[in-house]
Amino acid sequence: MTLAIFDLDNTLLAGDSDYLWGRFLIEQGVVPHDQYEHDNQRYYDDYTRGTLDILEFLAFQLRPLAAHDPALLRQWRKGYIEQKILPVLLPKARDLIARHRNNGDTLVIVTATNRFITEPIAKLYGIDDLIATEPETVGGRYTGRVAGVPSFRAGKITRIVEWMEPRGLNLAGSWFYSDSHNDLPLLEIVDNPVAVDPDDTLTAHAETKGWPIITLR
Repeated sequence: MTLAIFDLDNTLLAGDSDYLWGRFLIEQGVVPHDQYEHDNQRYYDDYTRGTLDILEFLAFQLRPLAAHDPALLRQWRKGYIEQKILPVLLPKARDLIARHRNNGDTLVIVTATNRFITEPIAKLYGIDDLIATEPETVGGRYTGRVAGVPSFRAGKITRIVEWMEPRGLNLAGSWFYSDSHNDLPLLEIVDNPVAVDPDDTLTAHAETKGWPIITLR
């Protein structure tokens, strides 16, 4: 089976689900406004520059999960999906996913954003297989730590390989769609890399390599 791999933030979404979750928590009064907003923006800027310390960021981003009861978190997540995610779903992304599905391809989203945030978003796009950064749980509660390798930069390759091996899958004929230069490690090893509404660094790289550049906006 041919794999069709999709990045999520700013690729299938017209926005960043990590950043929007932070905005939602601020607006709900869950986290301190000024400091959290400052840090949320700083980490987003680090990501776009390619300087993000992923473990430092995840310690920041997973802290609210550890601080609250899972039932309350799920309640907040429902509001987050309705208020922040539904408006940034992309009809052209649905069309792209449908084309690969109709071709019989195996669909998978791979994202550095944690599973708590992204699992319902993948379901909105009808994609069952999600490779996301895994928040650690103990006794049914989040600890604020990461379980395993974050699916970020080269970590996406590690996690994809771990996911493929027990399924007997490989990257022959594979596609990967992404907006970000942070995904260059995985883009370089698939057979069909596609830059989607790419940042400036990825645009320049795609043009040099002759990769397709598309928009879903």
